[in-house]
Amino acid sequence: MNIVFSRDSQVRVMENTVANAEKYFGQLCSLLAAYTRKTARLRDKADQLVKQLIDFANSENPELRATMRDFAEDLAKVQDYRQAQVERLEAKVVNPLKLYGARIKWTRAEIKKFKHVQNHEIKQLKNLEKLRQKSPSDQQMISQAETNVQRAAVDSSRTALQLEEMVDAFQRQKLRDLQTFFSDFVTIEMVFHAKAVEVYSSAFQTLEKYDLERDLQDFRAKVQGVSGRHDTWPLASTNPSPSAPRSLDSQSAQSTTARPRKEEKESEDGSMEEAPVEDLRALGQQPHKWETHK
Repeated sequence: MNIVFSRDSQVRVMENTVANAEKYFGQLCSLLAAYTRKTARLRDKADQLVKQLIDFANSENPELRATMRDFAEDLAKVQDYRQAQVERLEAKVVNPLKLYGARIKWTRAEIKKFKHVQNHEIKQLKNLEKLRQKSPSDQQMISQAETNVQRAAVDSSRTALQLEEMVDAFQRQKLRDLQTFFSDFVTIEMVFHAKAVEVYSSAFQTLEKYDLERDLQDFRAKVQGVSGRHDTWPLASTNPSPSAPRSLDSQSAQSTTARPRKEEKESEDGSMEEAPVEDLRALGQQPHKWETHK
């Protein structure tokens, strides 16, 4: 009986191992699948942003149009890398985790078979004990019961050894797979982010090279051409349109009122030169730069 109880303890350890794998692998599979779906949704939103940027660029002056198109093209490249990220996560992480459901089910079935064999052995032991107590003189029946116990014990020992080897292999494979799954996960993430940083750097350089003053010159030339005036950009109206944002009104007023008379003279002569960076900053029209970028 001590051997039987020892096997019973081993079975409980095996059952706990399989139960933990079923619980946590199921949770990991659900979370990583949700992670992959959200990454795919982020890709879709970014694709919408790219389309919106292109539509916006087509409505602007040539300088901003070219800049926004190049910027949108870089964002689209990032989404191509994100699509590859989604596909790799599904193939190398999520789908293999899903397969553990069938593997765990099969292991549970093998443990259940062993428990059936073990219960049969316990039943034969109990029958033998009853015969010894009720009919101690019936040697034939006792001998038959002892034979049944020995057969059940041999069968149980063989099945227990097979089950132990099987669960050991299951545990080894589980640990190896966990290592592989998350190594693949980290590799996929690193590849995506490395590629994304490279493309985002290009996008940042595109924005840095944008010539804001040139666009302003084109815009002012269009406005002057429509109004039939050939002098410099007029001062901001004291009665701005209620539909225009307040920040744009104040910026326009500041830029026009701070513009030097010398530049007006040069504009009239058709030989206006580009204002230096210091003048642009005084006008409140310095190029867009990230303060933290070195």
